[in-house]
Amino acid sequence: MEFLELEKKAKQIRINIIEMLAEAGSGHPGGSLSMTDILTVLYFDKMNVRPSEPKWEDRDRLVLSKGHGAPGLYGTLAEKGFFPKEELMKLRKCGEMLQGHPDMKGTPGIDMSTGSLGQGLSVANGMAIAGKLDKKDYRVYAICGDGEIQEGQIWEAAMSASHYKLDNLTVFIDNNGLQIDGSNSEVMGVDPIGDKFKAFGWHVIEIDGHDLKQISAAVDMAKTLKDKPTAIVAKTVKGKGVSFMENQVSWHGSAPNQEQKEQAIAELKRGVQA
Repeated sequence: MEFLELEKKAKQIRINIIEMLAEAGSGHPGGSLSMTDILTVLYFDKMNVRPSEPKWEDRDRLVLSKGHGAPGLYGTLAEKGFFPKEELMKLRKCGEMLQGHPDMKGTPGIDMSTGSLGQGLSVANGMAIAGKLDKKDYRVYAICGDGEIQEGQIWEAAMSASHYKLDNLTVFIDNNGLQIDGSNSEVMGVDPIGDKFKAFGWHVIEIDGHDLKQISAAVDMAKTLKDKPTAIVAKTVKGKGVSFMENQVSWHGSAPNQEQKEQAIAELKRGVQA
């Protein structure tokens, strides 16, 4: 897909996020919006998936370790055709398929149920090891929050991935600098992220997480690198695309009201129609 089309797709996914959260009256916009461009490139340009066959054995896998960013993933999967977009308006409704965190048993296209922070990279390791053992060509992607990497299990998984030379594994760090209680630096400093992954034996690529061309090039590079997993440290903006949400920690887990929804969608639609 051409980059202009990818940009339009990312804008539409952001609209999906705003609409579903406003309808639900709860959820996490900030971190969903910050990783939208990453999800767009993966699902519409890089990952080998079949929406009509969600459990296809040879598909590429994605583990959303920061599971509270589920609206971003749901908005992407619906746009890709894994399920009808009408389902987005049932977010967090009792008995429906789209809950507050991803559920692999109930939602087509979800490869792992996540939500307990720090665990997703370990699961992605397991998928990547399975691919090696089964001599499969699929690739495994994980998305971790930068606040999430304060969890010790992330670094146990990082050590393990390097030990097993999981060159079929790529993790994105959504480096938006904010978490639920404030800035990362105030809560528990995580910098320098890239140097830490390098010390654990990973290839590291640092990019602008909203530059579609940089995201695409980083994924392509990761595919060529051998004997090590790849960490793509993506500098992002929490709430990206909605002016009053950008870099505001208060939008970590607050849904927009009707007036805010209309303002946000108006801003985003200007980009869609460009």
